Amino acid sequence: MNTILYHGTTERIEHPLCHVGRPNLDFGQGFYLTELRAQAIDWAERMSLRRGEPALLNRYKTDIESLQAEARCRIFEAYDEQWLSFIVACRQGYDPRKDYDMIIGGVANDRVIDTVRLYMQGLMPMEIALKRLAEHQPNNQICMLNQSLTDKYLIFDGTERIE
Repeated sequence: MNTILYHGTTERIEHPLCHVGRPNLDFGQGFYLTELRAQAIDWAERMSLRRGEPALLNRYKTDIESLQAEARCRIFEAYDEQWLSFIVACRQGYDPRKDYDMIIGGVANDRVIDTVRLYMQGLMPMEIALKRLAEHQPNNQICMLNQSLTDKYLIFDGTERIE
């Protein structure tokens, strides 16, 4: 079954690389995708403003079920204690992702990042942070960490310019 995944940026990326990108992101350094077109467009527009280049949306076809069956996959279903601890560890430079090929879960975006930051700074206890996070439905991000699985399962399907 083919699923379309999106990567918003300012570059055409036919051959995604898992070892390129900024460290200390939500799920660490990897190639980030989403099934949510609007979310990828939003990210592309943010990158466009930052870089002063056109916003682009890269599309990839994948058999997500086969990929998940083959990959050592960590899935976060909710903004919960496990998600929060994982995000904090990655953002602090630790590597809780080393046992995984891909990670799927919610983005620490504008809706929840203030809560994450307050918790990280020790200004909010975990119980309150979790109550605040529970008010939000997680969106979707996929972080590819294994290059051979990325090469095998992400089939480039084109790039479109976001106007």
